Amino acid sequence: GFKELEGIHSRTDFDLSSHEKFSGKKLQYFDPELNEHYVPYVVETSVGLDRMFLAVFSNSLQEEALENGTSRTVLRLPAVLAPTKAAILPLVKKDGLPEIARKIMEDLKWDFSVDYDEKDAVGRRYRRQDAVGTPFCITVDHETLTNDTVTIRYRDTMAQNRVKISELRDIIKEEVDVKKWLMNM
Repeated sequence: GFKELEGIHSRTDFDLSSHEKFSGKKLQYFDPELNEHYVPYVVETSVGLDRMFLAVFSNSLQEEALENGTSRTVLRLPAVLAPTKAAILPLVKKDGLPEIARKIMEDLKWDFSVDYDEKDAVGRRYRRQDAVGTPFCITVDHETLTNDTVTIRYRDTMAQNRVKISELRDIIKEEVDVKKWLMNM
């Protein structure tokens, strides 16, 4: 459909002349260079945060065809604008993985908006997070138990990297840095 992002209306002197006529008050400006009085023209603009967000949202929501013939819905909001920065996902709901995942969530929630999800298969959880714009999924698996590493999955590329739990905060912080984002625009 069609949505208006910004309204710009050249009202000329209609509004002020009408107000002047009905109120009896002079609403004229004196220009000393021209040595004359006149009723100024009014240009009315309207733009708001909701309209700007609609533009970003509309540009970011995509249906992506995958190599296996399926598709995924992806909200590719810039990571800095994403409401939830990361989702913490235990691979399974046993073997101590949920406890580690919750500890990671507790550690990160003071710096970022994070989500915890253990419902359904991990692939479905990835798709859910893709659709709501979460830029990073952190998967806690059995390898985490042996070497304190997790898999971080990047929403836009679906690339996955193995990283130390202790590095997560710095990795996410780097990716959601407002100054860095603005410098790259």
